Amino acid sequence: MDTAASDLTFRDATDSDVDALVALVESAYRGDSSRTGWTTEADLLRGQRTDPEGVLAVIKAPDSRLLTVVRNGTVVACCHLEHRGDHAYFGMFAVSPKLQGTGLGKVIIAEAERTARETWGADEMHMTVISVRNDLIAWYERRGYRRTGRMTPFPYGDERFGIPQRDDLQFELLVKKLVQPGAETAPKSVTP
Repeated sequence: MDTAASDLTFRDATDSDVDALVALVESAYRGDSSRTGWTTEADLLRGQRTDPEGVLAVIKAPDSRLLTVVRNGTVVACCHLEHRGDHAYFGMFAVSPKLQGTGLGKVIIAEAERTARETWGADEMHMTVISVRNDLIAWYERRGYRRTGRMTPFPYGDERFGIPQRDDLQFELLVKKLVQPGAETAPKSVTP
């Protein structure tokens, strides 16, 4: 078994996970603790990334799962999956900064994709990423996601999403086709 995947438990978040999940997400993206890992947004945004009310809303939302990853009794990662018709939305992806770079993120995104396919029959996974996060976008591209060029504005003025440190932030939609197991296309034979 992959060492990144060893001793991991994947489960849906519960109300009792809210504080641990808020702390995890904040540690992965904001403040000095986030600089331990490579997913930090500390130079782009100050303030909060999420709050208990936001996390609880995700847990309670219909057609939504907050996949929580536990190792040795500690929440070490999470991601939000939301069913949106023919596709699933992937967000709130956080890995403990101390575990970033160990391969854990690859394991989690693969599990999220499997879950979206098997639970909802999703054909695609969609996500939005701050467009200036080139290193993060490149990581997703290596996992099969493609840039669409479709942008949505950053919610300037809404401090629930952080306090921007620059004026050019926007979100880009990334998309990946999810192949159903057994549906891989075999090479077509060519008849002379």
